[in-house]
Amino acid sequence: MALGTLRWYLRLRPAVDALLDSPATLAREVHALLVTAAHQVEYSRDAPAPIVNLAVDAIRLLAQPRAAGLVNAVLRRFVRERQALLAGADIDLATRTAHPAWLTVALAQAWPKQHERILQANNAHPPMVLRLNTRRRSPADYLSDLAAAGLAGSIVDWTVSERGSAAVVLERPVSVGGLPGFKEGWASVQDAGAQLAPLLLEAAAGMRVLDTCAAPGSKTSHLLESAAGPLELTAVDIDADRLGRVAENLRRLGLAARLVAADLRDPGSFWDGQPYDRILVDAPCSGTGVIRRHPDIKLLRRAEDVPAFARTQLEILQAAFGMLAPGGRLVYVTCSVLPAENEAVVARLLAEQPQARPASMAQGEALAPGGIAREVGTQLLCGGAAETDGFYYACVEKTTRGT
Repeated sequence: MALGTLRWYLRLRPAVDALLDSPATLAREVHALLVTAAHQVEYSRDAPAPIVNLAVDAIRLLAQPRAAGLVNAVLRRFVRERQALLAGADIDLATRTAHPAWLTVALAQAWPKQHERILQANNAHPPMVLRLNTRRRSPADYLSDLAAAGLAGSIVDWTVSERGSAAVVLERPVSVGGLPGFKEGWASVQDAGAQLAPLLLEAAAGMRVLDTCAAPGSKTSHLLESAAGPLELTAVDIDADRLGRVAENLRRLGLAARLVAADLRDPGSFWDGQPYDRILVDAPCSGTGVIRRHPDIKLLRRAEDVPAFARTQLEILQAAFGMLAPGGRLVYVTCSVLPAENEAVVARLLAEQPQARPASMAQGEALAPGGIAREVGTQLLCGGAAETDGFYYACVEKTTRGT
């Protein structure tokens, strides 16, 4: 109910507000309850009358008994008039797809041919995708394990790799406690699009590897699982509490790395001065590629957040590049679909750093079905041919001297 309400809030709120004399003066919890109940009326299979009755009961639990009459009246009108109310709201693309206007415009500018499909995909229920450690369990055997547990899934063929991993999409989401071999480290939860990082980083046994902005640790553990031998891996995150989740993931999977709580923009606070052979920059971003998993992004993000993220991303990228060994490889990844946070940031680095140049990488469809080759890097769009979340990938290498 909470996720569904957040997903459709920007479509439902105008319809609810049209039934209120002064929505701005209504107590926030009362307003939230009205929108939540409206969501249940419009999107659930429950009968409207019990939903209205439950909402009236809930308003009393919220210690707002005087609002019970208002809630009852507004919701009964919504039940009767919702078709006309929503038809009026749906005239506008942003409201119809429950997205903020600024994001709808930004997506249309960046992806004029795909933006309506992106908006629709953002409102879809995301699949639950697993990353298998095929060094412990083969994809075929794991499908048998799922069947024995009364579950069903399918292998994502394009993710099967000699580096010891594969993605499996479950027919329906389940608790991780119900997954075969989860405690034993056979599988982790990770979108298929996020599973491309080790393939692009090309970390070989014995290399010094830096995983920046590492929490919650999915890519950290994947790097270690995929390597043909031990890596000297340092995982850094600015948030010490979130770094604890990295430690939990590594313990479950029987893996080890050096974990450091630090700001990447201040290398002197953690770096010993010895360059890294490989660096993964999983940069903080707007999250516009993972809205289907986190619909609250539509309510929390503002247009001005994007340039602020881009500045931080460039600072992190510049600091990381400074720690890269000559001949080394850096992979830049975001879960954004906005060019300002993606190729524009990498282009700035390439323009400002004489030793930086694009590294060879699989581009477009060669990276993943539906991948879109950009001037630098490749973009995956949410719900595209690969059915992944939205991700951007670019590879940069450091030359031995400026070019």
